[in-house]
Amino acid sequence: MTNFEEHNTEQQQLTPLQERLRREELEAQKKRERKNKGGSKVGYFMSGLSGVIVGALLVWLLLPSLVGQLPGTEQSNQATNSTSNTAIHQSVTEVSSDVISAVEQVSDAVVGITNIQQVTNFWNQSTSSEQTGSGSGVIYKIDGDKAFIVTNHHVIDRAQQLEVTLADGSKEDAELVGYDIWTDLAVVVIDSKNVKATAKFGDSDVLKQGETVIAIGNPLGLEFYGSVTKGIVSGKDRSVPVDLNNDGQADWQTEVLQTDAAINPGNSGGALINIVGELVGINSMKIAQSSVEGLGFSIPINSAIPIIEELEQHGEVKRPTMGVSLLDLTEVPAFYQQQTLKIPQEITTGVVVTDVVRGSAAETAGMQQYDVIVEMDGNKIENSIELRKHLYNEKEVGDTLTLKVYRQGEIVELQLTLNNNATL
Repeated sequence: MTNFEEHNTEQQQLTPLQERLRREELEAQKKRERKNKGGSKVGYFMSGLSGVIVGALLVWLLLPSLVGQLPGTEQSNQATNSTSNTAIHQSVTEVSSDVISAVEQVSDAVVGITNIQQVTNFWNQSTSSEQTGSGSGVIYKIDGDKAFIVTNHHVIDRAQQLEVTLADGSKEDAELVGYDIWTDLAVVVIDSKNVKATAKFGDSDVLKQGETVIAIGNPLGLEFYGSVTKGIVSGKDRSVPVDLNNDGQADWQTEVLQTDAAINPGNSGGALINIVGELVGINSMKIAQSSVEGLGFSIPINSAIPIIEELEQHGEVKRPTMGVSLLDLTEVPAFYQQQTLKIPQEITTGVVVTDVVRGSAAETAGMQQYDVIVEMDGNKIENSIELRKHLYNEKEVGDTLTLKVYRQGEIVELQLTLNNNATL
């Protein structure tokens, strides 16, 4: 029997009442199915949304307690803490050293010196006072209401007015006490009321090569006031030729200390101190060549002290003089050496007397023009620098000087009683 036949047979067997109840049941079942199909989508959506919300709340509540336990969270936590604290913390460390201590002792005694001169305007011929240069100086003594400052001669040379700048910026008019062109030293005084410190003299003779020294001064002008450079003693008992009259010829050899502490224009007259703050030199010059670096010079304080004392007492250094003008034999052409001076050919060095000052020690002793000095007190003299060094360093006013000179090819011996009435 087929399904169709079975279905028809089953319908034939139902009563009318049964048949109506069956249809109502079928319709109710269809409604329930339609309702279940439409509501399931909304239910699924709402259930999912509720789960997401609940999960997010749980994560938010549990994250602070778990974050420290997660791998790699320590650095992030520190970064968070550091950004939350915006204040910058500084550590205060006060550094102390022997160099700092030495500088603190002397720096207030190092001053600036301004050279003021009368300058004439070319166009209207008017004159005005203008700053023509500046350098450094060192306060070394207070005597009553005066403070004494040592500096270089070339710092104050030809000044009509001198102005001293102290460490606190105050300025004082300065008065020139005296100067010595040969040693490049000068002394000036100012009112002592604003002076707070003086430098203590050390002993330059005990300095050793390699010993630490410190230069204090005003390189390149007062805008770099009180600059400090450090180096070592590179050499002692150095002799540096100096051209005093700017004629291109060396007139003197200055005995200096050599250091690699930076000494530039403006440092002249400043302090060279040792590691305990003692003044051991007066900075004087720097070789100004592009190929030379780290080569500075200072006048040893042991050489400067006698000059300073004489400048205080007399305003000048009283040196013995002969009363002559000189020229090195090496500068005389060979023709004139033979025809005019008539010196033997084997004599190649010495000092020619080009002029004799009337009334001088040389004239009194019988010295003549064109005499060629070859010996002083038994010491061979090859040039004018050696002559000056012997005269200034070995003799005093009133001493007798024994000379040997060539005159027209013959040796003549002279005895001079030295005075200081002439320039040389």
